[in-house]
Amino acid sequence: MFEDLEFPVIAAPMAGGPTTPALVAAVTEAGGFGFLAAGYLTPQALAERIDETAALTPGVFGVNLFVPGPRSAADLSAHRERMRAEARRYGVEPGEPLWDDDAYLGKFEVVAERRMPVVSFTFGIPGEADIARLHENGSKVLVTVTSPREAELAAAAGADALVVQGFEAGAHRGLFADDPASPAGGETYGLLALLRLVSARIDLPLVATGGLVHGADIAAVLAAGADAAQLGTAFLQADEAGTSAPHRAALAEGTRATAFTRAFSGRPARGLVNRVLTELSADAPSAYPQLHHISRPVRAAAAKAGDPEALSLWAGQTYPLAGGGSAASIVERLRAEARTAAERLSRLRG
Repeated sequence: MFEDLEFPVIAAPMAGGPTTPALVAAVTEAGGFGFLAAGYLTPQALAERIDETAALTPGVFGVNLFVPGPRSAADLSAHRERMRAEARRYGVEPGEPLWDDDAYLGKFEVVAERRMPVVSFTFGIPGEADIARLHENGSKVLVTVTSPREAELAAAAGADALVVQGFEAGAHRGLFADDPASPAGGETYGLLALLRLVSARIDLPLVATGGLVHGADIAAVLAAGADAAQLGTAFLQADEAGTSAPHRAALAEGTRATAFTRAFSGRPARGLVNRVLTELSADAPSAYPQLHHISRPVRAAAAKAGDPEALSLWAGQTYPLAGGGSAASIVERLRAEARTAAERLSRLRG
């Protein structure tokens, strides 16, 4: 699937702003592969971004969709009141705890009608009919997995490849189900360990993701059995990324720890530690996307004020090692670093 790539690096789909058509096109033009993030977009906005990306590159790119989950029955009133205190700092009110399916059906129609060559899914497995329709269109289906069991379920459902996500990854864990009793939403596997476990059970192409920001990381996951490496944090500071100014500044500073939180969205996600993550995480219920809608006005106001303390500063564990510049220069740096790492492996030949 990715064997024809000049360089087996994939720009991860980063919903909420960081992924732009310009970023996807730039990575594609540099010899890699890019995914547009459909999360939180309307079907019309997704169609427009597909068209914009296609106008920027003749290369192949993909689209990532969120699989809708069940409506949570948790009591959200206490969390909303805690978020209200944050909202007052910026002169706004928290949003309503609405559940929706992220316009899944409409966006699925967009990717199906456009016959997107590659469609990836996060938060679960699409329905049997959806997979069949994509396959009829000639599309390849990828499913994000965080455990060997999820990998087995995705393979049995007809996935063409798996995106294997280690706990080092920034932003949301791609868990099929969020266990409220676990701060991380379920069992945690380091990327290399998960790659080895999945490759021992599943005979499908594997895309490794989670904490990869250096070319040596790419070489390591390829050696461990991956067919390609998917990087998100490595591109957050790219010139073409839509990352907000306060998020960029916090990443560049490189001094904050990272931790899992449900405070912003209701699903476990790794981000830079700030005030909201510190003060609201402990009692944040498992209720996605209701908490996303509650915090959305607060996050928007904080971004406008240039204040990182109420933003979802998603980042992987190794974010201090990521740099900036054009996406093409980042890809070229990764390529050079990967070659150097490969040369070091030559010592194993004897």
